[in-house]
Amino acid sequence: MKERPTVLYDVPGPRARRRNVLYTVLFLLALAALIWWVVVSLEQKNQLEWSKWSPFFTDSRAWTTYILPGLENTLIGAALAMVIALPLGALFGIARLSDHLWVRAAAGTVVEFFRAIPVLILMLFANAAYSEFTDISPETRPLYAVVTGLVLYNASVLAEVVRAGILSLPTGQTDAAKAIGMRKGQTMAYVLLPQSVTAMLPALVSQLVVIVKDTALGGAMLGFSELLASVRPMSANYGANTIASFTVVAVIFVLLNFALTTFAAWLERRLRRAKKSTGAVVGADAVEELATPGEHVGPADGRK
Repeated sequence: MKERPTVLYDVPGPRARRRNVLYTVLFLLALAALIWWVVVSLEQKNQLEWSKWSPFFTDSRAWTTYILPGLENTLIGAALAMVIALPLGALFGIARLSDHLWVRAAAGTVVEFFRAIPVLILMLFANAAYSEFTDISPETRPLYAVVTGLVLYNASVLAEVVRAGILSLPTGQTDAAKAIGMRKGQTMAYVLLPQSVTAMLPALVSQLVVIVKDTALGGAMLGFSELLASVRPMSANYGANTIASFTVVAVIFVLLNFALTTFAAWLERRLRRAKKSTGAVVGADAVEELATPGEHVGPADGRK
């Protein structure tokens, strides 16, 4: 049976298929050799001994003293940054689409400035500013600095995501909203933003994952007691089990971000199904409420 051609690439012939199989086998052999080398190296360094891994299975203090408190601080810092950065990013993204030049210019300047600065520098500046100009205690100052740096950087990135998501919609959506008398704010709130959420969702989730991972920068430079920072004291207490500690922390980060992306994928599917299945029609009363003050949209003939 003849294979149907695709629009993306030519169907490989017999020689191309043999070559692809050869490349696959070579890649698998190279990957197996790499894994074998890593295992042998760890074995030679005594990093695979059960004594270095057993605390995570036999000693609850490894979790209650080090891992869980660090995970709690990571989640607190990431959650605060998300809650603040999402609406702030949406606000600046909408402001960059304003009809007023001074609003667009001000929002654009803020977004481009903070998006161009590495998030670690923002954290360091925030920590220095809190130390110099506030009475925040040294114990909680790293959390404030981490959240501030994450908010400033990620809000500027999310602003561009929101702006791109709104601009991706057909212009007919705005024209239709204007035709029934919606004001600019109503058009944005009831027409453009709800429809652009589905398009923006993958990029939004990717940035939220970045927020979770970037909390580790605060642990490395500011002494923030987050998840990754728990490796050093834990390794010192359990016989230099650095590889085991890093492995456990990495698995927790993977599971945390996997849960976040899985939830986002479920939410995106739900939103797409809702879009396809909805058959709602805006009634005359709703149109009249959305019309500009002083105007009345009449029945089907459109007379006022």
